[in-house]
Amino acid sequence: MFSRREWIAGTAFAAAAAGQTKASSSTLAERFDANVAHLIDAQNLDTGARHRGGLVDSTGLYMPGSIAGLIEQFSAAYVWPQSKYRGNPLMVERLTLATQYLERVMTKDGNINLLSTNFNSPPDTGFLMHGLCTAAFIARKYKAKEIEDALHPVLERAGDALIKGGIHTPNHRWVVSAAMAQLNVLYPDPRLIKRIDQWLAEGIDIGPDGQFSERSTTVYSGVSDRAFTVMAAKLGRPELLDPVRRNLNSLLYLLHPGGEVATDVSHRQDRNVRGTADRYWLPIRYLAVHDNNGVFESLGRQYASNGVSVPEMLEYGELVTAAVEPKPLPEDYRRTFPALGIARVRRGPTSATLVLGGSDRFFSLRRGAVVVNAVRFATAFFGKGQFVPTLAVERDGGWYFEQNLEGPYYQPLEHPTAPIIAHEDFEASKKIRRQSEVGHLRQSAFLKETPKGFELRIAASGTDEVPLSVEISFAPEGRLEGCTALHDVWLLEKDWATMRAGDSSIRFGPGHAEHRYVQLRGALPKLDGTSVYLTGSTPFDHTITFEFS
Repeated sequence: MFSRREWIAGTAFAAAAAGQTKASSSTLAERFDANVAHLIDAQNLDTGARHRGGLVDSTGLYMPGSIAGLIEQFSAAYVWPQSKYRGNPLMVERLTLATQYLERVMTKDGNINLLSTNFNSPPDTGFLMHGLCTAAFIARKYKAKEIEDALHPVLERAGDALIKGGIHTPNHRWVVSAAMAQLNVLYPDPRLIKRIDQWLAEGIDIGPDGQFSERSTTVYSGVSDRAFTVMAAKLGRPELLDPVRRNLNSLLYLLHPGGEVATDVSHRQDRNVRGTADRYWLPIRYLAVHDNNGVFESLGRQYASNGVSVPEMLEYGELVTAAVEPKPLPEDYRRTFPALGIARVRRGPTSATLVLGGSDRFFSLRRGAVVVNAVRFATAFFGKGQFVPTLAVERDGGWYFEQNLEGPYYQPLEHPTAPIIAHEDFEASKKIRRQSEVGHLRQSAFLKETPKGFELRIAASGTDEVPLSVEISFAPEGRLEGCTALHDVWLLEKDWATMRAGDSSIRFGPGHAEHRYVQLRGALPKLDGTSVYLTGSTPFDHTITFEFS
């Protein structure tokens, strides 16, 4: 029912932002109550069961961390005037069952287990504590002492665990620090502040292009932004908003039409995965109000429908009621992020990302609802011809990418000391063997923006008659016209093709198909979605044009 990602993100609800209408507020209450009803039905009530009070996921596992969302929701429902569960003793009863469940499954150190990977885990305890502390805070704020009393034993044990516990990824430092900052507001303890300052003394891992070290634009950047926002608010340290401000300013130039975020730069599980910035809503809205920033206000409104939670509204009520005049988001720019190694082009409904070296997905493109996941190419050159540029430079008004490959053969050892039998030994011996018949191949791509779209010139030369295959990978949504079916892929043999989705289309071509050998040896497997191929052989020099209607 609740994945770790859903737990990290927090339970999301319907539209709620500054200036919301009465109707939208009513919808928020209805959806909130529907979610509470779902949690009531889902909670384990088996008498005597170890997991009584917990929630089971789709695999049949009871993840302790998922219970934080339930506790947040029940606490909010008990005090929120717009909820039909306000003052309902069932909320206290069920929340108490949940805290008793946590007490049973917590380790002797006071931590919880993330059963899919982390055990006796302080970081996962930190994520849990965000929800528990919010529940306790709003219970105290709205004088629901019975809820705070139910939570206190778990908060105390988990707090002791965080004071001494370790981490294993960069964002965990800020997650556990934010949890301790929340706890310190409820139950002041100098040990909590000392531990927070220990983590902060390492320095904040944000780079010159405004991204944290994990570069996780749809998951952990939002987690870190939320953590620093919470620390700034709870500790009274406004300087901790600076990394949030820098990260959000970077985010403005990583947005696709419709609010999805470019994930090409990520070092975590969201790399090249489609996603939005929903989980950024709290830091976005907090800085919109704190800085009177109209651009952040517009950004926050874009994600309000899926990013706002009722517990956060109750904890930070001023963020929902404060009025900030919205200003337009940047939608017309060409911007390079040198430290991230990407370039971004945005022209209204058009959004393009270029990865400047080190990635086979060096170019991706969107036009409205039409999504080109990537353009890639490979050659059958000694089984290592997947194009992964080692050089990427801006020149002649565009971007030039290059890769140089060698394919040698090997002579007998000049002074063998023993017979070489094992494959591993033979591979190691290549370092000392004389090479001969060395093949060379230069592969390149040049991309430039045009008034109607983009032109991509792909070239390969040096060794003749090497098969080459270009893959244009589209998201599965859409209708393809003008291509020939080839098993589970498509071939653009000649002329032009069009991909349509929604009200948008991308026309691309001309085609080129010398052969049907599209899945070359040594090339990466086709990407998920709809793959269109062009084929040829070296020497190869062909320009593919992408035009928008």
